[in-house]
Amino acid sequence: MHDSRVFHRQLQKRPPVAVGGEGVHIIDADGRRYIDASGGAAVSCLGHGHPDVMAAMHRQIDRLSYAHTSFFTTEVAEQLADLLVATAPEGMSHVYFVSGGSEAVEAALKMARQYFVEIGQPQRRHFIARRQSYHGNTLGALAVGGNEWRREQFRPLLIDVTHVSPCYEYRDRRDHETPEQYGQRLVAELSETIGRLGPENVMAFVAETVGGATAGVLSPVPGYFRGIRDLCDRHGILLILDEVMCGMGRTGTLHACEQEGVVPDLLTIAKGLGGGYQPIGAVLAQGRLVEAMKKGSGLFQHGHTYLGHAVACAAALAVQQVIRRDDLLARVRGAGLHLHRRLQERFGAHPHVGDIRGRGLFWGLEFVRDRASQTWFDPALRLHARLKAAAMAQGLMVYPMGGTVDGRCGDHVLLAPPFIASDAELDAIVDRLALALEQVLADISLAS
Repeated sequence: MHDSRVFHRQLQKRPPVAVGGEGVHIIDADGRRYIDASGGAAVSCLGHGHPDVMAAMHRQIDRLSYAHTSFFTTEVAEQLADLLVATAPEGMSHVYFVSGGSEAVEAALKMARQYFVEIGQPQRRHFIARRQSYHGNTLGALAVGGNEWRREQFRPLLIDVTHVSPCYEYRDRRDHETPEQYGQRLVAELSETIGRLGPENVMAFVAETVGGATAGVLSPVPGYFRGIRDLCDRHGILLILDEVMCGMGRTGTLHACEQEGVVPDLLTIAKGLGGGYQPIGAVLAQGRLVEAMKKGSGLFQHGHTYLGHAVACAAALAVQQVIRRDDLLARVRGAGLHLHRRLQERFGAHPHVGDIRGRGLFWGLEFVRDRASQTWFDPALRLHARLKAAAMAQGLMVYPMGGTVDGRCGDHVLLAPPFIASDAELDAIVDRLALALEQVLADISLAS
């Protein structure tokens, strides 16, 4: 095989060649089948090769593949927007289509800034976000994100963003605190931060409703987001919720914020929106923001070449229609209970699994050297990278990361299987993950 001319993520090792996909499996050039237990990066909600989605894409390609949005809209973009607004949190009136999660976050940041300019508050210039968050890899998204490993070398290029504590109950809730009291402490920290910056100078608080890849599925404690929403309302600050990874059904409701009883001002979605069949993301915007721009300058000063791409919209529309037709949100909730039960049975008392956390079909396992002290493995061991390789050898795709605790220390694995996964397939995921983990732990033990 000739040297690859693709600029791969890993430049020292060429990945296997994927040649096919069927249900929860991806098939490589050697005919080996891998269970896609992470949906790639929590993307493939309907698995691979779904006939209804493929048929919808073919129909659209036969009609029209691309028309630039400075000249035209398309029927399929309008239909998808209508569906998304009809199922959106209260007050959302419009949808801005982009090509992925990072673009969605960039657009939301610009919407927030332009909104305040339009309503005569141009002094608002600060974003507040959380440490150990991830909002994308473009420069604005990277700046609001709190993934230190991804940020470090690009720091001179990033806008100045203030970061507060994540909602990381496993490590940060104190022994004497209830979950609700812990959440109130975090809201108080945000309130103090807003006061220090000057409430009149803050544009928005940006947060993942359920934390994603950086710290491994951090679920908010009860009341936390209601406290955040009240605080933002008090000071006229926008709440931007990033549901690129946790949204569109992944946690068992279409939007993760439904479970928190809050409505954001801007909501970013991607991954599960189109299920990986085409690159697509979106920002859902509250009507008052759109009206301010409409009555003011009359345009959103932003844009990309592939906004509202017709084939991408057709794929996403089909994905969302299948989820509704087949009642897959109920399946996510039921399958999530099954997967959680199996994870607890296999790993709940494991000496090197400190925490099992998640909702729906979105789960994270945090690994520790010692459960009692919650101490982590030496980062030099790169346990997460070893686990990914061992899982692939077992025919399993999982999403591991290092730097779980602070950007340098800690390891976790993220599971986000397709909504269509059967109980037997979920069982196989747990079994193969257990084998991979034992292989890695044995290798580490032998090495030491």
